[in-house]
Amino acid sequence: MFYRISVVVVLTATLLLAWVLGGWFGYRQLENDSLQEAFRYRQLVANELNRYIPVPELIAEHPLLAEALKRPDDPVTLLKANEQMQRMATIVGGSDIYLMDLTGLAIAANNFGQPDSFVGSNYSYRPYFYDALNTGGSVVYFALGTMSLERGLYFSHPVRDQRGAILGVVAVKVLVHELESHWQRPDIQRQAEMVVLDGDGISFLASNRKWLYRDFSPTGDAAENPKIRQRYPQRDLTPVDFRLQDGPWVLSEQATRMRIKDGDSEQSYLALDAGLPRLDWRLVVIADTRSIVWTRIGFLVGGGAIFLAGFLTWLYLRERQRRERELAARGEQLERRVAQRTIDLKRSNDQLLAEIQERERAQTELRETQQELIQAAKLAVLGQMSAGLNHEINQPLTAIQAYARNSRKFLERGAGDMVDANLQEIVTLCDKMAELIRQFKVFARKSEGPPSLVDLRLPVDAALKIITAQSSSDGINIRWIRPDAPIMCHGDLIRVEQVMVNLMANAVQAVEEQAEPEIQVEISEDGDYWRCVVRDNGHGLPRNTEQVFEPFFTTRSVKQGLGLGLSISKQIVESLGGSLSGQNRADGPGAEFVLKLKQRRAGE
Repeated sequence: MFYRISVVVVLTATLLLAWVLGGWFGYRQLENDSLQEAFRYRQLVANELNRYIPVPELIAEHPLLAEALKRPDDPVTLLKANEQMQRMATIVGGSDIYLMDLTGLAIAANNFGQPDSFVGSNYSYRPYFYDALNTGGSVVYFALGTMSLERGLYFSHPVRDQRGAILGVVAVKVLVHELESHWQRPDIQRQAEMVVLDGDGISFLASNRKWLYRDFSPTGDAAENPKIRQRYPQRDLTPVDFRLQDGPWVLSEQATRMRIKDGDSEQSYLALDAGLPRLDWRLVVIADTRSIVWTRIGFLVGGGAIFLAGFLTWLYLRERQRRERELAARGEQLERRVAQRTIDLKRSNDQLLAEIQERERAQTELRETQQELIQAAKLAVLGQMSAGLNHEINQPLTAIQAYARNSRKFLERGAGDMVDANLQEIVTLCDKMAELIRQFKVFARKSEGPPSLVDLRLPVDAALKIITAQSSSDGINIRWIRPDAPIMCHGDLIRVEQVMVNLMANAVQAVEEQAEPEIQVEISEDGDYWRCVVRDNGHGLPRNTEQVFEPFFTTRSVKQGLGLGLSISKQIVESLGGSLSGQNRADGPGAEFVLKLKQRRAGE
């Protein structure tokens, strides 16, 4: 009986603790999600305010506005002011821009020719008018338009003459549809909503349309205030029937629990109240707390599982103790047998310990060998990258040497312009070598960026400059069939140029022993790809063409290269989403390498 009561008490305490912890975790998770949504929307509102706050001050500096306020009876000046308002509204992207004199009368507006024009209306009762006059600075205000009845943000600033005296106020109205267009509902699974309240507790933005233009103030008497009614004309401003509840101790001061009554139903919510920048607005994230019940149920299941595991463990230990007592009672009977087999057991134990030590030693040696293999692989990769960098820099260095020798000859002849041109090419090649080093550094980290828009003709042009600057290209007929229109593709200018230099340099070395060496470069369309082909009339490729793309494979001497150019080129092209292949020509001696890069079409 005692054991049964103990089990019931422990089970009850476990489930109660699981229920409390589930509520703690659920409320914390719900509050964190609400804080993230509040922070995101705060940033959105701050960006929109920072975008439009300086606009009216800049507009107020226009001399035509001050001229219109000084001469309000001049129709020509007012017409120019109205037309200027139209241009300003188009540039700014605001809903409306209008100019008011010191009495609040609108004398010019961008909608001056429309039936609902602001011209002739008096806005002296609007806070954005008299606050701008009183403070002499920019003012931000929210209200419904008296003419359009649409929600809008009003940005105003006083217009001054050259002496600094205030002549009137210019206002820019921006509809809040832009804020709502960026609105993304919170997590749907948690059935959360967001409302934005003004300083009087009226909701003017809401993800739930039935909570729009509702009174969320504790007293619920906002509809009786004439100023509030003036801000929201023709709106009921029905109070929301809610009552606050004591929240769990895990919640912060920003969060509170509330029950909202909607008709005959009443639902519990977690409300997170956060202020918004520059204004007296409040952003309230209202999250349904029904998900917390499921969290608690999950914790109850987990608590029950823990209790069951503990209970089974207790039963096992209890049974084990009982069996140990039985074994102890039988121990005396087994002592004689144990004594007889002690020697055999000791020998077996010694042998087992020796095997364990041998296995531990083998595992230690295995770990050490694995570390040595990892270190050797790292050194091999570093050596390959170092050799590849030496191979790629060797070509620009050869071109720099050629330009330097030519410069000396031009300097002896007094051709200063040619020397300057060669020095400029040397500087360009040095910059390209620095960029190549940076590209190899990126390649070593495997952190290349996404492909960008590249005109495929440009890397071919740049590669030809490097190749033709070398003395080894003398006497070679290099035919570059250059398209007239841009060849736009997915790629990277430096890396594609690096591939083209490798392909052309290999072609130059392949035709060195030919009587009439010739290299041809052409670009054609192949489905969704651009196909760039480099052909030569040299000795051709080995039978196994894929082998030429393996690292350190080369048919030339070490002085001509390490056999890394094609391997690195193939890796570069594949990283850009293309392909690189090589084959012997079918129409004659020599080989051809085909570079394919995906086309970049308009609108992509």
